[in-house]
Amino acid sequence: MIPESRPDSSVRTSDFDYHLTDELIAQTPMEPRDQSRLMVVPMSNGLVSHRHFYDLPDLLRKGDVLVFNDSRVIPARLYGRRNGSDGKIELLLLDRISDKVWRALVKPGRRMNLDADFTVTNRNGEAVVSGRVKEVEEAGTRIVEFSDPDGFRSAGVVPLPPYIHEKLDDPERYQTVYSRREGSVAAPTAGLHFTPELLSDIRSRGVETVFVTLHVGWDTFRPINTDDPSAHEMHSEAWELSQEAADSINQAKADGRRVISVGTTAVRLLEHAALVNKSADRVITAGSGRANLFIQPGFDFKVVDALITNFHLPKSTLLMMVSALAGKDLVLRVYKEAVTERYRFYSFGDAMFFC
Repeated sequence: MIPESRPDSSVRTSDFDYHLTDELIAQTPMEPRDQSRLMVVPMSNGLVSHRHFYDLPDLLRKGDVLVFNDSRVIPARLYGRRNGSDGKIELLLLDRISDKVWRALVKPGRRMNLDADFTVTNRNGEAVVSGRVKEVEEAGTRIVEFSDPDGFRSAGVVPLPPYIHEKLDDPERYQTVYSRREGSVAAPTAGLHFTPELLSDIRSRGVETVFVTLHVGWDTFRPINTDDPSAHEMHSEAWELSQEAADSINQAKADGRRVISVGTTAVRLLEHAALVNKSADRVITAGSGRANLFIQPGFDFKVVDALITNFHLPKSTLLMMVSALAGKDLVLRVYKEAVTERYRFYSFGDAMFFC
């Protein structure tokens, strides 16, 4: 981890608020994936146009580099019971600390105190794996240890964001078509719009596709509870950048070609990698580790030139990140237009292309 770059000290969390009615929060994904709407926002002039995601290849240039996060969502939501009682419990795994040990959200918390023993059960109520609470953290999270490192997988379900209330019939619909590295508790949702056919079309036009890995944590949905963003603690997330990916991105930057991030998670990884880079002749170097970078207005972007993203929650770290790239006034203006035009918001919603 590294210190944050210097943010604009005048920025307040309340500056990033907007009004959204519940009916605009998408409860189900669009089918096919690329039929979602796409708001195109040139950052140079802010002249918005309204397209569909399948139009994306027409908006790209030969030589562009699209960077995708290939992390895959794990079955992180578990159900079970505390040993010695009939009381039901629920866990949401947030972060793997070691082979058998995880940080988790639990409820009800009163049943999951220090040294509490519990059993994870499957949908038939059968015991699958046992566990124990090893630590109660100040933030209310628990450190839990399982009897088997991967025993929970057969009982766990893919967790959906708290604002989605409809049941998802096909869990794969909350995975990107290119996901391959398990570790996220939430999908990198900008990638949910891509189909294999759309990716093929993009590549056929001379656009390069690069894959990196950042395992998305619960901070994606965790609100900022202070009006001073600098007081908000970002939890770290595991990342990995291959030599092949680093070489492609460095060559694009050297050539003056656009590096376009597909989603905010890839932005965080790329800009973190640039800040820890030790090479004078490269923008980024290959590596892995943990990143807790909080990007807010005032941030100096070293890698990302353009961004494909979904619509984010009010007063969120992700809305601040987009505003850091495109400018707060422009972002809030186009969000207001999106509400007027009745775009679908959040994870299963429509997309934007800040280009």
